[in-house]
Amino acid sequence: MEARLLNAPIFEPLTRKCLLLPPFSFSRGASIPIDNRSGMRHTRRVLCQAMVSKDTVDISNSPVLDTSIATLGDALAAPPSPPPKRVSADSLQFPPGYLGAVPDRSGSDGGADGLDAMEYLTRILGSKVYELAIESPLQLAPKLSERLGVNIWLKREDLQPVFSFKLRGAYNMMAKLPKEQLEKGVICSSAGNHAQGVALAAKRLKCDAVIAMPVTTPEIKWQSVQKLGATVVLVGDSYDEAQAYAKKRSKEEGRTFIPPFDHPDVIAGQGTVGMEIVRQMKGPLHAIFVPVGGGGLIAGIAAYVKRVSPEVKIIGVEPSDANAMALSLCHGQRIMLDKAGVFADGVAVKEVGEETFRLCKDLMDGVVLVSRDAICASIKDMFEEKRSILEPAGALSLAGAEAYCKYYGLKGENVVVITSGANMNFDKLRIVTELANVGADREAVLATIVPEKPGSFKKFCELVGPMNITEFKYRYNSEKEAVVLYNVGMHMPSELEEMKNRMKASQLETYNLTKNDLVKDHLRYLMGGKSNVENEVLCRFIFPERPGALEKFLDAFSPRWNISLFHYRGQGETGANILVGLQIDKSDMIEFHERARRLAYDYVVVTDDGVFQLLMHT
Repeated sequence: MEARLLNAPIFEPLTRKCLLLPPFSFSRGASIPIDNRSGMRHTRRVLCQAMVSKDTVDISNSPVLDTSIATLGDALAAPPSPPPKRVSADSLQFPPGYLGAVPDRSGSDGGADGLDAMEYLTRILGSKVYELAIESPLQLAPKLSERLGVNIWLKREDLQPVFSFKLRGAYNMMAKLPKEQLEKGVICSSAGNHAQGVALAAKRLKCDAVIAMPVTTPEIKWQSVQKLGATVVLVGDSYDEAQAYAKKRSKEEGRTFIPPFDHPDVIAGQGTVGMEIVRQMKGPLHAIFVPVGGGGLIAGIAAYVKRVSPEVKIIGVEPSDANAMALSLCHGQRIMLDKAGVFADGVAVKEVGEETFRLCKDLMDGVVLVSRDAICASIKDMFEEKRSILEPAGALSLAGAEAYCKYYGLKGENVVVITSGANMNFDKLRIVTELANVGADREAVLATIVPEKPGSFKKFCELVGPMNITEFKYRYNSEKEAVVLYNVGMHMPSELEEMKNRMKASQLETYNLTKNDLVKDHLRYLMGGKSNVENEVLCRFIFPERPGALEKFLDAFSPRWNISLFHYRGQGETGANILVGLQIDKSDMIEFHERARRLAYDYVVVTDDGVFQLLMHT
């Protein structure tokens, strides 16, 4: 059946852009240049139809989503907040490792420093999470610690029964519900770890749970929730539609809606992570790095740690394209991102919670923003350290801590990072492996313009010199010049500069595209275009994965024949698959095969491959 969300609210486009001046801080009392954009038309968001797994779900008359919650103390009587302004994530960016979005507390009335802070402390100490969750270990990361000169401690929330900290908050809230309320059941909306936490908590408490998930949720995720005994309803194309359905059904059936982060009992449950760190950590602690999505985890940790150890910094870490908390702190109020990056899907939140923001603006010490590449690098670091694979959101705080320590030259301190989850989508590992070395500054993506003539390719490779080429893409383009797109491995940034200088001295124009996501995501696979190259022979070779393999290949065939296509990607110790095109006259084929035999690399001629003819030849 079909579900529609009609009469979607009209959102006002961003009319004020937050422009930051050095040192990249934002204070409500400071003078900040504003980019006024007048005359911009309102736009209406159109949501498409979606299939659902149960009966027809009609949410066309759903009320406006109410994201406010019952908070502690006087906040219970507070009127609903006005709609948040919509802001672009690009309007606030910091250098890697810089601690920005430091809250301005000059006009603070104490916020969570009074009765509320004590009440949170009491709630955390009396939490029921240990009826189901474990006290996760705090482990030293010796390899990372030695490399950074800082003691990096890993708070292993990825070892929880559902491989995520989310179990704590969900169970703590549900365990405190009256028996009669539990008998009516619970409901939540989630496409990830929160869903599994609610499902397992419901199983432990023997109550009925309904989980609303977008129809785009991978099968492996909703099946894992279903196996825990919950009823899964696939509804809507987005999280917002799933949430609207869940809240509507909650009211209709009297079920308790379990929010992922914005509730005092959820926050208190997550706060037990901070309580454990204080108990487990021996010696002074410089900072705790916490991944931030809606803010429940960092709010809970800060509520406890700042009460018992106020000298410890509580630093949030967000993806640079999903920085709702940083922007909210800069604006002094909650904002809504116009779009949030989804690579770290566990923290892909457009708007932070109302209660979580109230706590964070009074308790946390700032935010570090990290790139997708840096997250991939930290996933690799964690694997090399503990042979564990974190999901992107789970490695977020580690990426932030590494960047922070490098930026400020921190040495000899104790630093804790929350490894918050390990529910990795297997298909995403391909992206992680492609970007990990780029994120660790051990690989660069470059483009060089070379003349289209015999021998130029070999000369180019000689100029690359001792640097290891990890990926290579070239396609014959015209009779004058061609563009080579390639990746090189490096140990020091100076190596890259020296190579670029060699290219410049030989009048080969070279561009560094390492930070260009468009190139890494798309253009690297679409080099060149359709061409009809005369006498082109297409072959697949298996290169041994060792230094000098490419040079040996080039010595065998260049400059004897012009190379018209080349695609190389290292695949590890088993070897690399190479697709190469050579302009060889039919009368020279015997010589080609003889040279290939002496080269002793496995190969096969695939010139007549139908897919290649379709996509690459005119």
